[in-house]
Amino acid sequence: MAAFSKIDTWIFDLDNTLYPAGGALFPQIDARMGSYIQRLLDVDPAEAYRIQKSLYHTHGMTLPGLMALHDVDPHHFLSDVHDVDIDVIAPHPELGELIGRLPGRKFVFTNADAPYAQRVLARLGLSDAFDALHDIHALDYVPKPQMPAYANLCAAHGIVPTTSLFVEDMARNLAPAKTIGMTTVWIRNAADQGPGSSHDHIDYIIDDLAGFLAGVLAELDAAQ
Repeated sequence: MAAFSKIDTWIFDLDNTLYPAGGALFPQIDARMGSYIQRLLDVDPAEAYRIQKSLYHTHGMTLPGLMALHDVDPHHFLSDVHDVDIDVIAPHPELGELIGRLPGRKFVFTNADAPYAQRVLARLGLSDAFDALHDIHALDYVPKPQMPAYANLCAAHGIVPTTSLFVEDMARNLAPAKTIGMTTVWIRNAADQGPGSSHDHIDYIIDDLAGFLAGVLAELDAAQ
């Protein structure tokens, strides 16, 4: 109970965190990235896929690599790859109610851009659940899990890491958060669970965000 009683800032990733992983939304984005690279570099699908994944691993996400190597306009790229069908995810207003009951401030911290994130939040019924949205433009295109992204978030919003909790589906994105003192919650994602992966930087491993938050609220209520 004491672990949650100290939390005054609740930070959430967007994709595959505020809605379940494995749906039909992220594959659309991935496919559009591949098509964008094919057009940009005049390569076939296989080569576009290789380039996309190489940039993801070397730069943390595809966009900074394309900006650095090919002078891509980030606004044009993000507008194109996020032109997807949001209706494939289901509304979840109950999650909004739970987030709204958490004491303190709530933030979305995403490597996506604000226009896309706002569409997703609106579809989920979470448009009014957060105090602010910190996106890739606000991060100056230095994405999670690079440490400057976390310093940027905290400086922009006056966040004290040691009284903050961060929920993410990508385990690697929780390591810097733990380093600066945040309580870390991994919403289990099979795509980010390799053999031998260490979870020493993760405080809680969950499968259901709403269920976890309901439990947190119950503990906070019991502690009063």
